[in-house]
Amino acid sequence: MANKNVLWCDTATLQKDLKGKIYIVTGANSGVGLETSKQLIKQGAHVIMACRRVDAGTQVAKAFDDFKGSYEVMKVDFGDLQSVRDFTENYKKKYDRIDGLMCNAGALFSGDEAQYTKDGIEMSIGVSYFGHFLLTELLLDLLKKSAPSRVGILSSVGHAGNSKNRYKVHLEDINWKNRKYNGVDAYCEAKVAVNLYAMELGERLKGTGVSTASVHPGWARSNFGGSGMMIKVLRVFLYPFRNSITNSNEESAQTSLHVLLSDDAPNHSGAYFSQHSVLYRDKECKKGGWPMISPNPNVKDKVAAQQLVELSRKMVAL
Repeated sequence: MANKNVLWCDTATLQKDLKGKIYIVTGANSGVGLETSKQLIKQGAHVIMACRRVDAGTQVAKAFDDFKGSYEVMKVDFGDLQSVRDFTENYKKKYDRIDGLMCNAGALFSGDEAQYTKDGIEMSIGVSYFGHFLLTELLLDLLKKSAPSRVGILSSVGHAGNSKNRYKVHLEDINWKNRKYNGVDAYCEAKVAVNLYAMELGERLKGTGVSTASVHPGWARSNFGGSGMMIKVLRVFLYPFRNSITNSNEESAQTSLHVLLSDDAPNHSGAYFSQHSVLYRDKECKKGGWPMISPNPNVKDKVAAQQLVELSRKMVAL
């Protein structure tokens, strides 16, 4: 049973001929990333399915062989900045344009002890934000050359917090070295970073023809969240209600597709686009919006956004 609250792309958007267009979708071997790739390929695009597990990506992509478009599965691990650099170098050797970049990969690392990437960055913000920051910055030349082009980065309803606790990025302790670690809080802070970066990049790229967006895809019925005990318990508890409060991957991909393909999205560069979600603590946000004003004032702080980008450049050695 489909969720009646889902925001859907209009028919014209989902029937656009994308022949000759090239898109990169990260985390494309499952969930929302896979469904986003599927729709783009159905419409005739060539999609680079950027995956950490190439074998898994190659296996599921076989279902697209008879579609109008085409695909290539390429390896990238967002927990390893050198892997991101290798990916972009390999991409530029093969392709001289990019029409859209959907930064879909991410993960929630539940628990009370921080995990770290190969580069010593806390894992949640490393995978969800820093890896995609580096990827995007390294591809900016091609994005500008290919304009009009678009960048979308997955955020989360979690960034909003609630009226008593609005998440922010702690620039002085971004790697959780001096704070008591909480996996959910780390994930939510990482998604604040995503919103700030999308806003800053949108401002920076004004007049270039490159538009940006942060995206909440809804609560997808995917393997997101891993196999931690908290996630397992939550899935069991919510199973009877899954069709009314969660979305299929097809439904969840609609916001990403809207950002990548709709005629209106570029008019709101830097904005936050959200599918509906029962998880918003602010009632007025539950229906979502394309775009939607976040209830968290910290994601609208332009000074913090600039400071985050400056810090990010140092941390990824740009």
